[in-house]
Amino acid sequence: MYRFPLLIIFSWIIISITSCGNVKNLQYLQGSFDTARLKKVEIPDPVVQKGDWLGITVYSDDPLATAAVTNPSFNAAAISGATSTGGASATGIGSVSPSAGSTSPGGFLVSQSGDIQIYRLGIIPVEGRTKRQIADTLALLYSNLGLLKNPFIEVRFLNNKVTIIGEVNRPGQYSIPGDKVSAFEAIGLAGDITVFGKRDNVLVIRETNGVRQFGRLNLKDPNVFLSPYYYLQQNDMIIVDVSRNKAIANDQVTNRTLSITTALLSVVAILFTIFRK
Repeated sequence: MYRFPLLIIFSWIIISITSCGNVKNLQYLQGSFDTARLKKVEIPDPVVQKGDWLGITVYSDDPLATAAVTNPSFNAAAISGATSTGGASATGIGSVSPSAGSTSPGGFLVSQSGDIQIYRLGIIPVEGRTKRQIADTLALLYSNLGLLKNPFIEVRFLNNKVTIIGEVNRPGQYSIPGDKVSAFEAIGLAGDITVFGKRDNVLVIRETNGVRQFGRLNLKDPNVFLSPYYYLQQNDMIIVDVSRNKAIANDQVTNRTLSITTALLSVVAILFTIFRK
C-alpha cells in the first residue's frame, strides 16, 4: 500500500541530487575569489615563431625617404612633386613591401631558419623575439645606416589564430583580430563547451621556439586567471575532452532503443502465437 508513494519520494530525491550535480558540472569559476591575487592582469607578450606572418609598417619624418627604403619598386618621380611643394614634410607612412624572401604580398613569412629578409636591411633574425623587440631593432638599423630620420616601426601578427576542437559547439580555427585573447574568449568564439565537455581539464598545446608545450586549464577554478596558458598565443590549440556523461547518455539511448525493440518483438511474438491458434 505504501510502496508506491515511497517509490515516488525516492525517485524525486535521486532526480534532485542528479540535477544538482549536473548544474555544478556546467558552472565556471566556482568557489571564492582571492581578489588581491587575481585583480592584477599580466598578459605575456607573444614571441615570433617559425611560419608566422608579420606585418611591418615604417614611419619617419620624411615620407619620400620612407617609401624609397621600404619599397623596391618605388618611383621617386611619381611623388616628388607632391612632397617638394609643401615645405616641411609631414609624417609619412609606408608599408614595408615583401622582399625576395617573402612569398606573400601581405607581409613577411618567418623562414624555417627563424628570420625574415627586408629590403635594404638584409636578413633579420626574429624567432623567439617579441614584436616590440623586432620593432626596436629595425628602427635602430634604419637610423644607424642613415636610411631614415626618427624612424618608428609597427609590427603585428597577420596569422593570429587559435584552433579549438573537441566538445565545443563550433569546433574550428578562429582568427583573432587583436593580440590578446583569453581561454574564455576563445571558447566563447567556439560557441561554448557542450554539456558533455570537461570544464576542469582543458588542454592547451603551444609550440615555442621549436618546443611543444602542454598546459591544463581548470575553468571551474578562479585561479585559472593565474595560469600562463590562460592568455593564448598565436597558433595555440585548445582540446576539450569529453566527459563520462556522454558515454552514459549514449548507453542510455542504446539501452532504450533495445528495450523498445525487445518490447515490440515480444508483442509481435504474442500476437503471432494468439492468431496462430
